[in-house]
Amino acid sequence: MSESSVEISSLQLNTQQKPIKILLIEDDIVEARLIQEILKSFNLNEFCLAHVKRLQTGIQRLRQEKFDLVLLDLTLPDSQGLASVELLVQNFSHLPIVVLTNTNDNRLAIEAVKRGSQDYLVKRNINIDVLVRSIQYAIERQKASDLLRETNENLMNQIQQKTAELMKAKEINHFQSELVSMFSHDFRSPLTTVLSCAELLQNKDDRLSEEKKVYLFQMLRNASKNMVQLLDEVLLVGRTDADTFQCNLTDLNLELFCLELVEDLQFSADKKQIKIMFEPQGIIEPTAWDQSLLRHILGNLLANAVKYSPEGKQVKFELIPQEQEMIFRIQDWGIGIPAADHQNLFQPFHRASNVGRIPGTGLGLAIAKSCVEAHQGRIKIDSQVNQGTTVTVALPLLYNS
Repeated sequence: MSESSVEISSLQLNTQQKPIKILLIEDDIVEARLIQEILKSFNLNEFCLAHVKRLQTGIQRLRQEKFDLVLLDLTLPDSQGLASVELLVQNFSHLPIVVLTNTNDNRLAIEAVKRGSQDYLVKRNINIDVLVRSIQYAIERQKASDLLRETNENLMNQIQQKTAELMKAKEINHFQSELVSMFSHDFRSPLTTVLSCAELLQNKDDRLSEEKKVYLFQMLRNASKNMVQLLDEVLLVGRTDADTFQCNLTDLNLELFCLELVEDLQFSADKKQIKIMFEPQGIIEPTAWDQSLLRHILGNLLANAVKYSPEGKQVKFELIPQEQEMIFRIQDWGIGIPAADHQNLFQPFHRASNVGRIPGTGLGLAIAKSCVEAHQGRIKIDSQVNQGTTVTVALPLLYNS
């Protein structure tokens, strides 16, 4: 019997059933012919048998064609014993294997099954019933094994998915707890200021100088703005977590918008004798922007620059038009950010390790980054301790249709 395939067929009860394709790896021509004759004599199924004499030839054949089962001799010129089973299982894990041997060794049979074969036949005991039954059982066992493996994989995937969902829910709960805790703590300070100023103005109005009244009203205004900003940040973080950000474009005089934003922040900067230098470069063409997103981006970045700068310093705000995008660059000469904190800069509630007692929520950069991404842009931070921080935001130039 040559290395080329030998096809044999017999009567088939169900004409719709495909023939069972078997690859016989057997170097003994006599044994191979015996198996061929046994399959020929069986009249209930149709078999297609291909025969090769070496294991490597069989592996090549299996890579070229689809077979339903392998009949494997354990004594081959290029492979001996159960190593042949292991090699086939490694390369074709879903293919049923029936081992053929000359020895009736139960320990060998059990070990062959352990290593991946579906059955074990002693050559001298092979007859029609034994061989056909073994072939059919091996195929069915392999199907059951594959089904069990697939079911287990599906169960593992479901478990992993549910575990991920539970972890996500746990993270959200933790996030919400932190948000509530932070909000309660940070909201209390400006609220106390509002109540104190209101009480003074109500109960001691006649004893307060005009200068003192103006000062108290300014404190009321600033505290109220702080509470409004805090509420906005909390609501915005909730939108970020729910992934509901949208970019709504409207025509905007960008240079005037930035100038007004600087003027609003200058009042807080004046308390520390910090001057915000706004430097638009070139001609700023009319474009469309989401004013709310832009205000959150630039407002947070400018506020951070002022907050973390020592008294008497300055903050530089550049507006640099490019061909397809606008560059917003905000530079300060403040306390800077330690290198160890750089990787977590945009994480909610994360604050640099050197902020000390400077108040803050740790939400500003996280909000800014989310707004930048919603505007299809990118943000970059360069910072060194005691040398300052430069934040560069690049947003694409968009036009309202």
